[in-house]
Amino acid sequence: MREQDNTYNNSISNDDYRTDYKAGQDNVQFLGFDVHNSVFGVSAILIIMFIVLTLIFPEYSGEALNQTKSWIINQFDWLFMMAINFMIILCIVIVLSPLGKIRLGGKSAKTEYSLISWLCMLFASGVGIGLLFWGVAEPVAYFTDWYGTPLNVTARTPEAETLALSASLYHWGVHGWATYGIVGLALAFFSYNKGLPFTLRSAFYPVFGEKCWGPIGNVVDILAAIATVFGIATSLGLGAQQIASGLDYVFGIQNTVVTQISVIILITGVTYFSVVRGMQNGVKLLSNINIVLSILLLATILVLASSSSIIEKSLAIFPSYVSNIIPLSNWYEREDEVWYHGWTIFYWAWWVSWSPFVGIFMAKISKGRTVREFFLAVFIAPIIFIGIWFSVMGGAALDMIANNQGVLVNGITDASLALYEMYAELPFASVIAITSLILTVIFFVTSADSGAIVVDTITSGGKATSPTKQKVFWVTSSSMIAICLLLGGGAEALSTIQAGVVATGLPFLIVLLLLSYSLVKGLRTEVSQY
Repeated sequence: MREQDNTYNNSISNDDYRTDYKAGQDNVQFLGFDVHNSVFGVSAILIIMFIVLTLIFPEYSGEALNQTKSWIINQFDWLFMMAINFMIILCIVIVLSPLGKIRLGGKSAKTEYSLISWLCMLFASGVGIGLLFWGVAEPVAYFTDWYGTPLNVTARTPEAETLALSASLYHWGVHGWATYGIVGLALAFFSYNKGLPFTLRSAFYPVFGEKCWGPIGNVVDILAAIATVFGIATSLGLGAQQIASGLDYVFGIQNTVVTQISVIILITGVTYFSVVRGMQNGVKLLSNINIVLSILLLATILVLASSSSIIEKSLAIFPSYVSNIIPLSNWYEREDEVWYHGWTIFYWAWWVSWSPFVGIFMAKISKGRTVREFFLAVFIAPIIFIGIWFSVMGGAALDMIANNQGVLVNGITDASLALYEMYAELPFASVIAITSLILTVIFFVTSADSGAIVVDTITSGGKATSPTKQKVFWVTSSSMIAICLLLGGGAEALSTIQAGVVATGLPFLIVLLLLSYSLVKGLRTEVSQY
């Protein structure tokens, strides 16, 4: 029987999971690093190659990424939709079945974080910058027919208004969180309950046995690491665009690619301090601040905008979401193909790429929770908050359009500006804009910091502790890829940012489907103890 890391020291409940493999067994030490020889090496080389080639050939790289994105979306839209729908069904089955009684870490396991801190960290890791970026832009885009409307609804009609909000919630709702939850549960269960190393390959032990410590597992972890880095880079790229737009709006600093890159470099420097402080003093503290600022921002908009109309929209968004979830989840002969391909498939690829990041982070903070509690928290709390967020932020913007107020009446010109264009029509616009800037910066830091922790876990062979400089390396890598995507995209930077995540999402989608089967197989060996 192998020696286990103290952090993940749990008795193995089934003899089938006995292994002599130790976390970090295949690691190499060099220059103060302690990393898995194959996973870190291949991942780092591929990422560095991408960075170098993009810097040398920015226009060609942007064109190649966009062509790859178009091909994947046209050929595999059905696979993304079917797979993500399957994730939701699987989560519901697990929650309603006896498998939901299983406690992560065993019957006597205790939680490590309070309920509030746990929910705050779940929210901050799974939402991040994107919700700020799209909170106004997405509903306005759907309502005004900026790159299609959901279900081909006629733009600028009452029906379009309701569907614009519920379709936004659809993209940020249970589909993405189910994907995160499956990965998070798999990591937590096989580490805390079965005593396997805390890395993604361990989740495949029921399928591959000892072979998961070899080349098969290396491929899984490499795909997870690369998908995570690109998923984080997407968020950082969007965050840089929005911060630059905010600086332009508040201080008159021109929003250019140079400004956006400068933002990434400066905030990456701030992120290093969070990395050094660690999970408890870094990510946890910033996540709690995020929630407080987010609630204050929502309350401010609710008071200053048309409160009664926003409350009506908040009450309407959830029934509309439920009634439209099936037609929006259909992949066959869609009449709204432009919207479906441009929005839904991009989001599903983004969530797939984010799933190792969010899932592993969820697993790290969820010891002591039951499987049922884990999924209910993952589904209910974030979705309620996200629904309210779109109702308030997007609803306020839609009211302005209905009242022929402000530049958003003309539709979206720059998605990163939409938030500030809505603020411009409110009292204390500059104060609100500065608050949003601070919130975006904090989301940027928590995304980069959490992502570095996750990628480092994957590439260090599942060791619970590792040198801080490894996390610094991954923060730098994610930031550099975000810079490369902005450079490669030029005027079409948003499209190129999306292309990077779609290209890395497809291969990891296959991994997720196999992981789902392996997870159920593993859970069934544990349920008899409950």
